[in-house]
Amino acid sequence: MNLYKYKNIYFVGIGGIGMSALARYFNKRNLNILGYDKVRTPLCLDLESENIHINYTDDINLIPDDVRQNKEETLVVYTPAIPISNHQFSYFKDNGYKILKRSELLGKITQDNFTIAIAGTHGKTTTSSILAHILYNSNIDCTAFLGGICSNYNSNLILGTKNSLVVVEADEYDRSFLTLNPDIAVITSVAPDHLDIYKNKENLKSAFTDFTNKIKSGGTLFLEDSVDTTMIDRNDISIIKYSTSNITDISSKNIVSRDEIMHFDVLFGEEIVTDFKLKMGGEYNVSNALAAISISKKLNVSNENIVQSINSFTGIERRFETHLSNDDVIFIDDYAHHPEEIEKSILAVRDMYSDREITVIFQPHLYSRTNDFMDDFASSLSLSDKLILLEIYGAREQEIKGVSSDILLQKCKVKNKKLSTKNEVLSLIKKNEVDVLLTLGAGDISTIVEPLKVKLS
Repeated sequence: MNLYKYKNIYFVGIGGIGMSALARYFNKRNLNILGYDKVRTPLCLDLESENIHINYTDDINLIPDDVRQNKEETLVVYTPAIPISNHQFSYFKDNGYKILKRSELLGKITQDNFTIAIAGTHGKTTTSSILAHILYNSNIDCTAFLGGICSNYNSNLILGTKNSLVVVEADEYDRSFLTLNPDIAVITSVAPDHLDIYKNKENLKSAFTDFTNKIKSGGTLFLEDSVDTTMIDRNDISIIKYSTSNITDISSKNIVSRDEIMHFDVLFGEEIVTDFKLKMGGEYNVSNALAAISISKKLNVSNENIVQSINSFTGIERRFETHLSNDDVIFIDDYAHHPEEIEKSILAVRDMYSDREITVIFQPHLYSRTNDFMDDFASSLSLSDKLILLEIYGAREQEIKGVSSDILLQKCKVKNKKLSTKNEVLSLIKKNEVDVLLTLGAGDISTIVEPLKVKLS
């Protein structure tokens, strides 16, 4: 499929982090990029500043004439987050436009390029961002589609040539990662999630098996050591294990959290490389970095470039991002929205600031996920000293009867706990009463990060 035969690409849900990276990619390739989103977010404003036309009301009359009058010259791309009742999406379906899901478009882009796909229920964005930074910083021609805004580039896209190596996140939601045929793949973790799609962990593991079967013959799979290898049935690919806790093919050693930096060394078989300094807290982020380091070593990047790149990596928006750090108050924001991620995030803060009181503000993401992991969420959130629980962010879902933040709060074993709306939470935060603040969630909790920062400054 020749994507460049189209004059227009119209993105339905253009403001999503994955969709916006694709929009930027084709905009840089001089196609006419347009789209719809229901909220004019800061990311949408950035796209507008790049001369991308966006409308914000679900009205077919707002679809530009160039798109309505040139069906054969227009490709429509949508995200699964768009409801089937969306009028603009229905218009394109009813009028016979060529339509691709976001993941299908990503598959088309990568099919003729050497592709590295980062999969796993946790850690995809951090791993792919660190890897892309190492490659770019080492003058390797690469294009990277990232699931977050990488602060080194203030973008979710790193653009190479048309023939460049491609780094992509392989999203397991809706089995999207099965559109990819990578040369190199990573699986960072396989934890139960998206049970609205998979129903149980065995089905999820089966999807990851299908993903490993998409790796090109002769390719390489990097596996975090705890991932179950019985789900892999390939004898025509190389499998390399990495770990932060055990001696495997590639291992991290001497991990120390000091001055808000994770210091560590890496053991490649018998070879040890020292003095890594990652500006992201938590051993789990060292594991993400280790995956990126392992791939870079496979691609023959020099030890010097790998170390220098890790040490110059400045982070990703909403991935254990420190907004304030002084003797009076610490404020960290993190995208964690799964019980395992929440536990790791809180424990990382606890490790860094062991003698300080941690206040957590958490916004549950999806009714189904809250329902599936209610007790696990309660256990993870109970690691905090103070807890403010926001209403559930439903996103693409309808409310589920009997599932609420109030029920979750009752299960949390934290003495100082409150329920709040997103709009009211600012009034609950008193500057002199917060020691360490950690905001968590994948919904629109991001909209209160800057106001919280201002209030606590």
